[in-house]
Amino acid sequence: MKPTDQLVTLRGLLATPSGNEDDPWQRVILRRATGVPDLELSPQDDFRARLQGVAPRIVSLAGVGVYEVVRPAKGRLAGKIALLTGAAGAIGAGICRGLLENGCHVAATDVSEENLRSLVEELRDLGPILGVRLDVTDPQSVAGGFAEVVRCWGGVDIVVVNAGIAIGAALTETDLEAFRRLERVNVEGTLNTLAEAGRLLRQQQTGGDIVLVSTKNVFSPGAGFGAYSATKAASHQLARIASLEFAPFGVRVNMVAPDAVFGEGTRRSGLWAEVGPARMRARGLDEKGLEEYYRNRNLLKMRVTARHVANAVLFFVTRQTPTTGATIPVDGGLPDSTPR
Repeated sequence: MKPTDQLVTLRGLLATPSGNEDDPWQRVILRRATGVPDLELSPQDDFRARLQGVAPRIVSLAGVGVYEVVRPAKGRLAGKIALLTGAAGAIGAGICRGLLENGCHVAATDVSEENLRSLVEELRDLGPILGVRLDVTDPQSVAGGFAEVVRCWGGVDIVVVNAGIAIGAALTETDLEAFRRLERVNVEGTLNTLAEAGRLLRQQQTGGDIVLVSTKNVFSPGAGFGAYSATKAASHQLARIASLEFAPFGVRVNMVAPDAVFGEGTRRSGLWAEVGPARMRARGLDEKGLEEYYRNRNLLKMRVTARHVANAVLFFVTRQTPTTGATIPVDGGLPDSTPR
């Protein structure tokens, strides 16, 4: 076994029954330690047999390191570890905040180290947060990002697939290389993340949750937005397939479909930074007017925020219902984009 696989296997075996059918396991955090181990393991050991009737406080894994076994008890997501891609954007920051406020350990990943550093600094007082540089288009980078989280805390329980980019252009004016750039991030990035998450969660054997941040454009695409709509539809379909393939080992895969999330605090949406100016010019509006336009077009006349998206993610990862393969719209009510 690889060193990270050893940690993931150990963490899964250290989980204890919760008595809750909806969420059967109480997880532990494996945190690097310097104390004297009360259990020493080697890769050749049968971990399950060695742990029979034992509740170690400090474990030594030969060739891996010494880890303290921590059993957090505060928060709805106590003991759970989340990895979030595209974390440094507006929606990503809102989801990180929501997870931390519910007791989760959060690994915020993004391709930009500078943006990650500022995000971690902004949220560090809310709970344990780790910034990990990760390029979703590179399978080795994705595997390395997951491995870094495992080395830090022992495993992963929640994966939020949020990385995505956009361009605005009519089909007759869409540059093929620009389309391919979206395809690499929005489609291949989703596939790479789902594949690594599925492998790790199956190894851990305590189930888990994956949530894809999709878009209303999957159900109601817009003219001049074809590259984004098509690639996000492919991403959405991959998540639906993952809900079929991962269910046998207790992993639920669901989607949230937001619309018109312009920012979170001081963080502006990268998507709207890309397509907003053209939308403003087309409608003769400024940025404030554009936000009002989108607010007034939904049934509830609501401004949709990153916190609203985070609440939808939390609905799934706190396992309020026995649900997988489903989509929650977070758009204020748009009849033409209601999932069918």
